[in-house]
Amino acid sequence: MIEILNSADAARARVTGALVGTILATLKNKVVPGTNLLEIDAWSKEMIEEAGATSCYVDYAPAFGNGPFGHYICTGVNDAVLHGLPRNQKVAAGDLLSLDLAIIKDGIAADAAISFVVGGQGDAASLALIDATERALAAGIEAAQPGAKIGDISNAIGQVLHGSGYKVNLEYGGHGIGSTMHQDPHVSNDGRPGRGYTLQPGLMLALEPWVMEDTNVLKSDPDGWTLRSSTGCRTAHTEHTVLITENGPEILTLAN
Repeated sequence: MIEILNSADAARARVTGALVGTILATLKNKVVPGTNLLEIDAWSKEMIEEAGATSCYVDYAPAFGNGPFGHYICTGVNDAVLHGLPRNQKVAAGDLLSLDLAIIKDGIAADAAISFVVGGQGDAASLALIDATERALAAGIEAAQPGAKIGDISNAIGQVLHGSGYKVNLEYGGHGIGSTMHQDPHVSNDGRPGRGYTLQPGLMLALEPWVMEDTNVLKSDPDGWTLRSSTGCRTAHTEHTVLITENGPEILTLAN
């Protein structure tokens, strides 16, 4: 299903998006060396519920996961890049932590992810991974103009990731979003320009470049959820929800 939001839907999406961005920014500020991933999950639950929202993950049970997910946020440390199931694990200074949060409020969902180095002192390779995903996301957003094609976004993202020296996995990527978290169209992190669905005002997309340092092959944890780099290399993941408007893309998941 491809959902086109009306003006009332878009207004609610802005509220949900700002909430996602604010929660992620708050979590980033709270995480210090020694923070447990289960603490991050508990903080997320508290902020989501205080805002009168619902996590999209607690009851999430797609065919590819060992569902339901049962937690409020995805937490990935170092080589864990997608669907990181919170566990009894403390982060250390220098760890590369990715947080992926999707919530729904007043019937509209929003989804975003950030990657950062715990303690703020990152090695050059980790910082380069994060920078590449952030630049790729910016390029994808810039390409998300009304009348453009999904392939234009994919190509813009892929050009940055490949140009930074990374391989690109095409199994998981961005997606449409609206009254539910995952909708059509799929937005691959690499592709050919001029292909696919034509963007129109009211379409909302979650764009999410992610990359692994020396591979494009994933492996799954025994928990049935957490996806890691097959070589154990570090990973990064950055995501925003954007609304296509007549004047161009609007980023909804910025912190207030």
